Amino acid sequence: MPDFVANQQFTNLIEARIMAREEQDREDLLREAVALVERFEIELAGGRRVVVGFRADGCASVYLDGDPAWHFNTRGQLRRAFVDGFLYKAERGQLVRLERRRSADAVELVRHACTADETAALVARLADELTTLANVLASGEYQLIGQMPDDGAVVERARDWMATLPRPIEVAAGPRAG
Repeated sequence: MPDFVANQQFTNLIEARIMAREEQDREDLLREAVALVERFEIELAGGRRVVVGFRADGCASVYLDGDPAWHFNTRGQLRRAFVDGFLYKAERGQLVRLERRRSADAVELVRHACTADETAALVARLADELTTLANVLASGEYQLIGQMPDDGAVVERARDWMATLPRPIEVAAGPRAG
């Protein structure tokens, strides 16, 4: 089997595992998201739950209920997202949407390179959601469900992080953390 075929099959396998992970219920993210060494969960008016966390290297993730979820690199660039049931990943500064299509025999990941308009719409939605979240965190109009570590200042770190994000938000060169 040629190397490029084997590499593509490996990439597809990894992407399928990531999608399966993203599709799982996010009900217990505060407890289970151990890659986010600092994290908190809040409940907003109306019952919407938000989890924000940071990896050891500073990469951030924001989960708004079960969907959407936004993942950033250390430069504050969007590297991955899970929005409206689709996984998005950054490739060479562009977004690619991965759609899982199931048949009786197999599960296929269908790739779609996002157009500039699709990317702009997704980034605009992200910016709106982060602005709303930043305003909620600044106003204190939320209930803290929990945080890790218990004695950390993770909410303050998230507020500071959101204030320093590049505007407009940029798409990363690739989907990896770091």
